[in-house]
Amino acid sequence: MKGLREPCDGERHARFDEGRLETALPRQPSTLLMRNFLDAVPKNLQAELYGKVRAILDAPDVETARLLLNRVVDEYGEKASKAVDILESAFDDITAVLALPERYRKRLRTTNGQERLNEEVRRRDRVIRIYPNRDSAFRLIGALLMEIDEKWQTGHKYFDMADYFTWRKEQEEQAKETTKVLKIS
Repeated sequence: MKGLREPCDGERHARFDEGRLETALPRQPSTLLMRNFLDAVPKNLQAELYGKVRAILDAPDVETARLLLNRVVDEYGEKASKAVDILESAFDDITAVLALPERYRKRLRTTNGQERLNEEVRRRDRVIRIYPNRDSAFRLIGALLMEIDEKWQTGHKYFDMADYFTWRKEQEEQAKETTKVLKIS
């Protein structure tokens, strides 16, 4: 749908803060971070630093990711200062998903869902080709979103939120126990 796209600074991505799943704008998906990071890395260090940044993205928790980040900063701060600055500035964004259960991380860290939606819109656009007005294009997108919502409600789900709510309840109970221990001490 040519001419209907609005320019934007960032994408909407989920962010986890203090036990609540929230959205924040802009958030940088890991694929975009990696692209920007590797553009700033000298060619002779790209393969080496790619592996180190992948390790940060795949870290099991924020503490491990921060430890790996500090190693990269110490080792490559002078050799690839621009790339290290990009990595440091995006660290909180790319590690926000590490507070969630592991099964949700990849889907929230990447733009795969958004890309799939965009591809489906393009596929339907190739069939229709001509829109009498802007509202008709928005109706097409709205119908597609409703169709996806129906699929998620009736069977195939992108996220199984029941598992998330169980995990969140466990996290809240652990936080209460920790608070009780602190009050007794």
